[in-house]
Amino acid sequence: MHPVLENVTTTIKERSHTTRTAYLARVADSIDKGPYRAKLACGNLAHGFAACGTGEKQDLAQGQKPNVAIISAYNDMLSAHEPYKDYPAIIKQAIHDAGGVAQFAGGVPAMCDGVTQGQPGMELSLFSRDVIALSTAVSLSHNMFDAALYLGVCDKIVPGLLIGALSFGHLPAVFVPAGPMPSGLPNKEKVRIRQLYAEGKVGRKELLESESQSYHSPGTCTFYGTANSNQMMVEIMGLHLPGSSFINPNTPLRDELTKAAAQQALKFTALGNDFRPIAHAIDEKAIINAIIGLLATGGSTNHTIHLIAIARAAGILINWDDFDKLSKIIPLLTKIYPNGSADINHFQAAGGMGVLIAELLRNGLLHEDILTIGNHSGMTQYCQEPYLSDGQLLWRDCPDKALDNTVISSVSQPFAAGGGLHVIHGNLGRGVSKISAVAEQHQVVTAPAVVFDDQDDVVAAFKRGELEKDCIVVLRFQGPKANGMPELHKLTPPLGVLQDRGFKVALITDGRMSGASGKVPSAIHMCPECIDGGPLTKVQNGDVISLNTQTGEVNVLIDQTEFDARVPILNSAKNHHFGMGRELFGAFRANASSAETGATNLFFVD
Repeated sequence: MHPVLENVTTTIKERSHTTRTAYLARVADSIDKGPYRAKLACGNLAHGFAACGTGEKQDLAQGQKPNVAIISAYNDMLSAHEPYKDYPAIIKQAIHDAGGVAQFAGGVPAMCDGVTQGQPGMELSLFSRDVIALSTAVSLSHNMFDAALYLGVCDKIVPGLLIGALSFGHLPAVFVPAGPMPSGLPNKEKVRIRQLYAEGKVGRKELLESESQSYHSPGTCTFYGTANSNQMMVEIMGLHLPGSSFINPNTPLRDELTKAAAQQALKFTALGNDFRPIAHAIDEKAIINAIIGLLATGGSTNHTIHLIAIARAAGILINWDDFDKLSKIIPLLTKIYPNGSADINHFQAAGGMGVLIAELLRNGLLHEDILTIGNHSGMTQYCQEPYLSDGQLLWRDCPDKALDNTVISSVSQPFAAGGGLHVIHGNLGRGVSKISAVAEQHQVVTAPAVVFDDQDDVVAAFKRGELEKDCIVVLRFQGPKANGMPELHKLTPPLGVLQDRGFKVALITDGRMSGASGKVPSAIHMCPECIDGGPLTKVQNGDVISLNTQTGEVNVLIDQTEFDARVPILNSAKNHHFGMGRELFGAFRANASSAETGATNLFFVD
């Protein structure tokens, strides 16, 4: 094991000792021998199985068979979640065949950031994670279940499901993926059309045709944004079956993996001899594995927020310094768009998660000894891939090395020495930066500030030609308390155009960028956020700012005494609190924690 990895692990365990101990004690209090529904009064239990068939009623009444909850984020507007429409029937039959019962316990909301990007609804996106966690808890609150299956893929959905699952830490949990859509229009061509549209060189008809060829069928979008980062993260924490994350929907292998995942949940209930509650599976090492996977693949910056909230739900305290320390030893091992031209299907064809995990394990850069939902404990089995032989689901060892070294590299010859996620700090606050997709010549920018308080104003200024110069766009009042911290991917095409025209450009904001963003250097999630009086509120147009994403430094280059003496501007943000349901989320905005503490309203520790 790499000594830095050992040190970070020890530090997190020591930091989390009190909260983790308290969490595990609460979980222990919830663990019962025998089925959980045995505690229910007869009237409660009768309500709980009233809609079941006669055989299932007998099974649940007698209490000998485990009952598995299905929690699903299905809707047919999200391409990634549309395949889940058939899963409940498949799961119920598979569990029945294996000697158990399954009930659809509840659905959770699932919004698509691709639909809401740059729209008012995007301001509900981050808080939807906490709504999903709450919905998961409500679904499981009937105390009818001995294990749970979680069906979700995208952005805030998987983190919300994980947080909810950890609040029921006494239950075994298996996450069931749906898989990516087949490859469509290459991502580089999609980006080219977007930039032409931003320049006014093609119209909406051409843009819509390009987007429709890219996002064209059921399944997850094929670029490596937050959705596919989620799937990587869940597998490298051992909550997916080995090699199951990136198998396309509506294929025989996908269906057999879904059946196997359902039956796997039956093996780990308290009714059997191999009890594996999720509270024991998601420990400090599993969380660190998720961070390592994120760094090794150049994954979504959204997880510098989500992983902190997920960890806290398990009583584990991590922070951005942990990401930063690990980033210095974890090399970048994949090139998947926006970090390269390949998409997630190319990654899977090159060897996928099995090759990646094996390479990290061989080099002492991943914890092997975690509790997984595989047939054996530990990560070694995750160096295998599933396949069908005469209709039977089997696993075999993955290739010894990647089948395409332009997509998956090695520790000895990485695409970059570091993971590409850095803590950014200086007199403008503290945030994060992702440079895995930023060309080296663009990673350091010193330029005058152009200050905005609304992303639409940035786009309007670009269209007026006011940004045709070296500049650092400072976009304020985009934090969780101000407007729910929407992603700002809408700014990627215009800023990318300016960069391609030869200007030195960058973005500094207390908001988020999309998991698909990357080519323009940025400092995001800046804390304290502006509505709390963060330093960005003192920046003025024309102030020269230095952003060095290589060293992790961001500073306004004026006399510090003069800067400190400026009166912060706290009231220039537009009102983003009404319309499109935003008025319902006032309490979420008012009580949101900082980005570095998970940007959450949920309080997990005493």
